[in-house]
Amino acid sequence: MNVSFNQPTASPSPDRATGSIAIGHQPPGGDTPVERFAYDNKIVRDFGIATIIWGIIGMLVGVIVASQLFAPAANLGNQYTTFGRIRPLHTNAVIFAFVGNAIFMGVYYSLQRLCKARMFSDLLSKIHFWGWQLIILSAVATLPLGITTSKEYAELEWPIDIAITLIWVVFGINMFGTIIKRRERHLYVAIWFYIATFVTIAVLHIVNSMAMPVSFLKSYSMYAGVQDALVQWWYGHNAVAFFLTTPYLGMMYYFLPKMANRPVYSYRLSILHFWALIFIYIWAGPHHLLYSSLPDWAQSLGVVFSIMLIAPSWGGMINGLLTLRGAWDKVREDAILKFMVVALTCYGMATFEGPMLSLKNVNGIAHFTDWIVAHVHVGALGWNGFMTFAILYWLIPRMFRTPLYSKKLLNFHFWIGTLGILFYAVPMYIAGFTQGLMWKEFTNESVLKYPTFLETTLQILPMHMMRAVGGTFYLIGAILMGYNLFKTMAAGKLVANEEAEAPALAKVYTPTGGDTFWHRSLERKPFPLLIGSLVVILIGSLIELIPTFMVKSNVPTIASVQPYTALEVQGRDIYIREGCVNCHSQMVRPFRSETERYGEYSKAGEFVYDHPFLWGSKRTGPDLHREGGKYPDSWHYHHMNEPTSMSPGSIMPSYPWLITQKLDISNTADKLTALKKVGVPYDDSGISYANEDLKKQADKISGQLASEGIKVGSDREIVALIAYLQRLGTDIKKMEKVK
Repeated sequence: MNVSFNQPTASPSPDRATGSIAIGHQPPGGDTPVERFAYDNKIVRDFGIATIIWGIIGMLVGVIVASQLFAPAANLGNQYTTFGRIRPLHTNAVIFAFVGNAIFMGVYYSLQRLCKARMFSDLLSKIHFWGWQLIILSAVATLPLGITTSKEYAELEWPIDIAITLIWVVFGINMFGTIIKRRERHLYVAIWFYIATFVTIAVLHIVNSMAMPVSFLKSYSMYAGVQDALVQWWYGHNAVAFFLTTPYLGMMYYFLPKMANRPVYSYRLSILHFWALIFIYIWAGPHHLLYSSLPDWAQSLGVVFSIMLIAPSWGGMINGLLTLRGAWDKVREDAILKFMVVALTCYGMATFEGPMLSLKNVNGIAHFTDWIVAHVHVGALGWNGFMTFAILYWLIPRMFRTPLYSKKLLNFHFWIGTLGILFYAVPMYIAGFTQGLMWKEFTNESVLKYPTFLETTLQILPMHMMRAVGGTFYLIGAILMGYNLFKTMAAGKLVANEEAEAPALAKVYTPTGGDTFWHRSLERKPFPLLIGSLVVILIGSLIELIPTFMVKSNVPTIASVQPYTALEVQGRDIYIREGCVNCHSQMVRPFRSETERYGEYSKAGEFVYDHPFLWGSKRTGPDLHREGGKYPDSWHYHHMNEPTSMSPGSIMPSYPWLITQKLDISNTADKLTALKKVGVPYDDSGISYANEDLKKQADKISGQLASEGIKVGSDREIVALIAYLQRLGTDIKKMEKVK
């Protein structure tokens, strides 16, 4: 059924609307010439369509990934669709394709109107759009092939990272060009958030992506072990802050008042909320590494600033919800406002829960469990997803000058999406509590009650099934939205160039009245605002990163820890290619329950040759840091070929291709050379004879397997992977033997 909205008028002023003044002529009493121009709606539409398509694809991959956690056969036995390889595809598709395109859609629409100017360059807009889509396609092409850096939310290899940098610069030039040629004196609060987003993402991306190339699609992180972990989670946490939060807050400040027809509740709260948020957020990254080998002082800083983060985060939520004061009757009837209210509520929940999770006693239970998965998805599904849906439903009918195709489908989408979030999050919270408590439970005889990790995994499978049902509900809602909006577009016609007019900005301005408030001065100057944002985010970054890199006592070395052999390097790269880090951690925390289950807790000095670090963030399987020497080579062979033969009931997929695929050793010397350049002490002789040494070690493992009744060539990938797994955590044991 077609429904009607109260369409916005295109007339810029009451005088224009009555026709008493022709467009382009000076209103009576004015002393500044009025200029005519047109907003570019085509680029907004293009990003909107990309948002819908990539959103559905990303969510579909998410449902497939979730299904593999209780039905591993859902990968169809194909190496390119296993959980480890397509889980990063899901996160990248949702974060950078769905949310990324939604950000650009919202920014391109609101920035033009807030600045009363068309975008700086139509050509740059097109380069930005197509460049971003090509980057997404390159992720789709490389991640299933196992071409990955393994660093969470930054898995793309170095040529794609460079492309991201270039396209981000294009976006920045276009944004600042538009701001410079604006016809509005003051920069509205939404633009402050856009500027902070641009500068911070640029810093985060460049620093975290520093790598030493081996070949066109292979590189090693410039940082090692503890330093790499800190940089990665400084980036990872602030990608959440400055890609998933600040641009959405900016869009909230623009679209919510428009939707509710109410001004923002508090201008001064906006100022406090903005500066406090961007200053405090950047410090909180280390709370992802509590109880790890990161220095205690850095962990404590992360905790303190995470707790402080509640205030500015809730400042934004309160400012948004109170903007609806006097308009709650509209919320009852308008599903678009309902989407916004749920989005703000989810933002409030996630930003309260995040600081709570940074408390060490809470984190000790929650970290590595599905609790974190629930926390992340409350933000992603509720905050980012629902606000994106609201903006799409609000924008498309206006740009196409036609009513929405179906209000019934809109309401159905809201309710099935809300149910989807509940069906997703609640089981994951239950699963997280279950995992965390089962891992730590001891019997009255002081032994682990659940010594076998698999027992805890099997216990939560029903919750994983419910999670997949919730994800399916959410996906169905997104598909219905796509149908509804495409039908709306088909019924209307895009106003590609929306006519507008505004007085030109006078070069000389003398502030009076409220414009003399100190912050109003900053709002008139985009570059000081940019520099101020940069300085604010750099303070916390430098204080945390520089001492961790420069003070040697932060990472005490261990004499018995030696670089990996050539075969182990190749095996480690296979481990990275298969995405094993998505399910297994390599960080034994200093808990009695973990040292009982895995062995000695992990030391900072054990990771000095790890480029990249592989500590993981979620345990679907057991920790592997003390895996070396725990089982014979044949156990690993059978476990990779048919996991249930060694672990009945296991949900780990089979990896038969590791046994049939020949190990590529054409680049062994190049890999060792690249690692040497980033600080691993390989000598030239060892690099020259790398493949000879590799073959000797491979022959030895192949011979050992033969003695255990397994015939496999020494040139197979499985041999290299076994070499790496058998090395894990063994160096520190050598030190214990010496003592």
